[in-house]
Amino acid sequence: MLIFPLINDTSRKIIHIDMDAFFAAIEVRDNPSLKGKPVIIGHDPRLSGGRGVVSTCNYEARKFGVHSAMSSKEAYERCPQAIFIAGNYEKYQAVGQQVREIFHRYTDLVEPMSIDEAYLDVTENKKGIKSAVKIAKLIQHDIWNELRLTASAGVSYNKFLAKIASDMEKPHGLTLILPDEAVAILSSLPVEKFHGVGKKTVAKLHEMGVYTGKDLLDISEMTLIDTFGRFGYDLYRKARGISNSPVKVNRVRKSIGKERTYRKLLYVEADAKKELASLANRVADSLQRQRKKGRTIVLKIRYGDFTTLTKRVSMAEATDQAEVIHQQVEKILEHIADWSKGIRLLGVTVTNFHEQVED
Repeated sequence: MLIFPLINDTSRKIIHIDMDAFFAAIEVRDNPSLKGKPVIIGHDPRLSGGRGVVSTCNYEARKFGVHSAMSSKEAYERCPQAIFIAGNYEKYQAVGQQVREIFHRYTDLVEPMSIDEAYLDVTENKKGIKSAVKIAKLIQHDIWNELRLTASAGVSYNKFLAKIASDMEKPHGLTLILPDEAVAILSSLPVEKFHGVGKKTVAKLHEMGVYTGKDLLDISEMTLIDTFGRFGYDLYRKARGISNSPVKVNRVRKSIGKERTYRKLLYVEADAKKELASLANRVADSLQRQRKKGRTIVLKIRYGDFTTLTKRVSMAEATDQAEVIHQQVEKILEHIADWSKGIRLLGVTVTNFHEQVED
């Protein structure tokens, strides 16, 4: 027996646009000699002492298993012939703004999720076009015709399904999920493909015998709520194609952070500091991509006994630099670490942004 009603709003027309390998595609566009070659946006590990992480890469590099957030060192090991480019985030931001201007020709209901993706509600639109698929095609055409870049698009009646649809045919694809198709498509999807389902949730679902959307349909609503709380409520509905979250025009991100859980507890300070360097690099990369600088840096530690501490430090000047972030969290670590317990999780977050820029 359901405790909460299932209300499915299928009246909206939502598009999710995801630029294809955005940063790398801009570099290839601006330097045609790179065409057909694996390109990685990130510091060359041969020049940075093995430090740094991959911001993004083109599809030629992805064929070798390279992906964003991977260490530059591992990316080089997988694809030594790749061309590493440190990245020009001011240029990427400028092009991202051009893409958003194209979106706003069709609707002002635009929710940017990052510099290279956004949701658009085109139920009512500036062109008076009834077909969301036609609008998506026009946007793809405008982006290619004016910027010489490609984008993938997903079209459906909610954001969750539009996001799934945009991932189904990349690059430069367009996929429509209709209301009467949603449950069948979701049933065949691995649960790790459900956006919002993280690694910990996947592991827990697997323990419950849930591997696909079809398996998820067999789990009761209360079981999911008891296991995952509020997210269980959402998960029950998402498996049925229900997600009524509106497109939010004024989405402002208040913090940017990364964390990692370790299978083997960290007992050595040098190991923890190495992990903090990696997390600081990833946070700095996200800050730079989204043109944000923060004054407050937060370190999160979870010990082997699951006790959790957070400690923050505020600075006079805002930063987006990995070195500064790393220095601050190292200082915090030195003051609060209890090595006898072993560290299960480390997290680094930057907040108190100097400039709030839509992301």
